[in-house]
Amino acid sequence: MLRLNCFIQTSAENRAEVLEAAKRLTAESLKQDGCIAYDIFESATRPDVLMICETWSGQAALNAHSASQVFVDEVGKMQSLGSLKLETFEF
Repeated sequence: MLRLNCFIQTSAENRAEVLEAAKRLTAESLKQDGCIAYDIFESATRPDVLMICETWSGQAALNAHSASQVFVDEVGKMQSLGSLKLETFEF
């Protein structure tokens, strides 16, 4: 399995739009084959940081997710409104 933590740093002005994009991405990702878990977390100490935590059954499922139109659209939107940092763990 693969676990990804995607940290999104954004301004106060863009936060609501980033959160909506993350919610759309989460809702659609949960429907995809191989998605074990997908959730959004808000930092209690840094209002400018959100995190998407996702778990996939394997690399093939993650590759399909990364190529999906919802991923391209919503991640592109988040990248235009903030900066993203990705951590990947295999277990």
